[in-house]
Amino acid sequence: MRNLLLALIFTFGMTYVHAQFLDGKKNVQHFEGYFNFHYVEDEGNIYLEIPAATLNTEFLYVHSLRTGLGSNDIGLDRGQLGGGELVKFIKSGNKILLLQPNMNYRANTDNLLEKKSIEEAFARSVLFGFEIKENKQGVYLIDLTPFLMEDAHNVAQTLKRNKQGTYKLDKTRNTVWMERTKAFPKNVEFEAMLTYVGDSTGWDLRSVAPNSRAISVIQHHSFVELPEAGYIPREFDPRSGSYPMTYMDFATPVQEPITKRYITRHRLEKKDPTAAMSEAKEPIVYYLDPGTPEPIRSALLEGASWWNQAFEAIGYKDAFQVKILPENADPMDVRYNVIQWVHRSTRGWSYGSTINDPRTGEIIKGHVSLGSLRIRQDFMIAQALLNKPFAVSDDNYGPMLEMALARIRQLSAHEVGHTLGFAHNFAASISNRASVMDYPHPTLQLINGEVNLNNAYATGIGAWDKVTVAYSYGEAPNGDEKTYLKALLEGAFANGLRYITDGDARAKGGAHGKAHLWDNGESAWEELENLLKIREVAINNFSEDNIRTGEAYSMLEDVFVPLYFLHRYQTEATVKLIGGMEYDYLVKDYAGVQHNYLPKPEQKKALHAVLKTLTSKNLSIPETQLKLFPPRAFGYSRTRESFKSDIGVAFDALGAAATASDMTLELLLHTERANRLVQQKALQQDNLGFDEVLEDLLNTVFEDDLKSPYQKEVQHIIQYQMLQHLFALSLNKDALPQVKGSSLEAIEDIASELKRDKSPFAKQLLLEIDAFEEDPDDFKKVEVSKIPDGSPIGSFQCDMGY
Repeated sequence: MRNLLLALIFTFGMTYVHAQFLDGKKNVQHFEGYFNFHYVEDEGNIYLEIPAATLNTEFLYVHSLRTGLGSNDIGLDRGQLGGGELVKFIKSGNKILLLQPNMNYRANTDNLLEKKSIEEAFARSVLFGFEIKENKQGVYLIDLTPFLMEDAHNVAQTLKRNKQGTYKLDKTRNTVWMERTKAFPKNVEFEAMLTYVGDSTGWDLRSVAPNSRAISVIQHHSFVELPEAGYIPREFDPRSGSYPMTYMDFATPVQEPITKRYITRHRLEKKDPTAAMSEAKEPIVYYLDPGTPEPIRSALLEGASWWNQAFEAIGYKDAFQVKILPENADPMDVRYNVIQWVHRSTRGWSYGSTINDPRTGEIIKGHVSLGSLRIRQDFMIAQALLNKPFAVSDDNYGPMLEMALARIRQLSAHEVGHTLGFAHNFAASISNRASVMDYPHPTLQLINGEVNLNNAYATGIGAWDKVTVAYSYGEAPNGDEKTYLKALLEGAFANGLRYITDGDARAKGGAHGKAHLWDNGESAWEELENLLKIREVAINNFSEDNIRTGEAYSMLEDVFVPLYFLHRYQTEATVKLIGGMEYDYLVKDYAGVQHNYLPKPEQKKALHAVLKTLTSKNLSIPETQLKLFPPRAFGYSRTRESFKSDIGVAFDALGAAATASDMTLELLLHTERANRLVQQKALQQDNLGFDEVLEDLLNTVFEDDLKSPYQKEVQHIIQYQMLQHLFALSLNKDALPQVKGSSLEAIEDIASELKRDKSPFAKQLLLEIDAFEEDPDDFKKVEVSKIPDGSPIGSFQCDMGY
């Protein structure tokens, strides 16, 4: 009895002490919201309340970076979203665990035992374990601080992966950051200042950090109530232009597909479902970063607002809105869809990311990150194209600025489109620029011998964009959604619209003849020839008046870079026609374009256009223009966006030609393309084959109708690059034996050609051919200077970006 009494006294005493856990602490701030929590300033700790009734209740956990590193290459940007995970608190003994269920494998059934069998079959993840500090009237108190100090965003791993050094968190320099730690009825927001210490091994980090031994960022955490019931997922169709959300449902009847695919989209409903035009119950509102300067701010607002045209087309009034973010609002708060203006030390890509409900694919937050240096590159492109823009006045920047702003409007619409749930459509350019979800190269014209920029970029939402909005957000007028969606897509295709997305459109690996990145026009090869003419005129017009008075001539060289490589993206498009194909994303009961190789005449025209980019005539910078590029001025060192030089301080005209020709040859002699040409010839004997491509290539590169010694040396550079690529292709483990054999035969043909040439250059190439044939295993391709950065193409989270 005495022992029992002592035990009860001990138990009640512990309960009393737990109940007083916060009472004795000073400087305590109390926050009431979705979860109540308390900040003890003297300790620097946050204590979170977890009511027993909320255990096993799922909610959304989001981590993100409020502050970034400012390096495009490392990729840790201000405002970068991390994962959006479904989690729940569970109790075990004296611990509260934060558990992440496995949403990739489910059993959508009322059979609880069947659900449990799936839960037990696949791994779950415990993200953190918390000791219970207090149990007071059914409310558990835990110390959240150690969880907030975790490297949830994988900053250290990202630095290591990018070869910037091995870093670890320093607990003495980490702290809860209260500036934007707040509580709201449906979400609570926490922040922590984290400091990573280590020795930098990479220039990218050293170039942006004030002290590369200590890197500090603010990491943001959100606990968010899941959306209320009522959202109805919509099935994914590969032709729809939407992103898929997928999972396996093991409760699916055997005769039906076990993998479920639904599109991602915001929730949108009409106030009056019977009205042809109605306001939305809750409009989709995007907020622009108020730190964006004018005139960029107005351009971004206008471009993003274009999407409302598509929503009006499906019967919504003002359902899509764009506003300036309120002064005290936090852009990382999941309640705000945000367009953020992001700064980096170098120009880089923009991207659109989303946080989705993992159960349904409903988009909860859209977050657009726009690189602020992008607009300066477009300004520079226009500056290079125009004829003597600063001849009369240094204030004559209007035409360049207008083209840059036109591009920024389109970019704003493009990235917002990703966060509305839409993928790239790289077949839009063949249909009169039918989508902002394409990558737009400026459409240029020659008028009276000068480059005209007036129609550089399209304005407004495109015809395809209205289709994607209708597919994702429209409602079937008779309730038959499946029939409505099928008719919507096939009606669009019948009217000439096409949809082809990323992998099929890229020059390396892609083969589609109508879908390309950064191309223009219905015919890729015709636009390449047009662009080469524009490039030639602009190069011949290029002068000191393409920069302002008082600027160093080194700036003139930098402005010339995007002009010299102006053809690079249209070359990527055109080369895909060689061994290219036509096809649609076919589904049963849809009479789309059946896959087939492009006809030989089209492939031959494409090859002819591509080979023009390997001629000395097109790659030799005119000697008049070379005089504009003296050695770099003091304080104007070369950067990643400059021409490189292998001849010291002098401008390397031969090196520029080597880089340009290497770009084309790498595309033309790509292993997959060569393999495809072999198969194409076998299936269609009258079509283009790899041997014919090699024959035309050699005839072009060894053309002897050159009078200028300078152009002859440029030709030698091109010939050398071609030989290097043939060596590499003949040894490529993925190349078909037929490709290897044809490459070796072409090398022999080159040797025969060189034996008739008594120049020292020919002797050197013959020596290299002999060395290769004697011991090919010793061959290492001579690398040329990397092509300077062009348009910032990139991706983040499901290829949502450029």
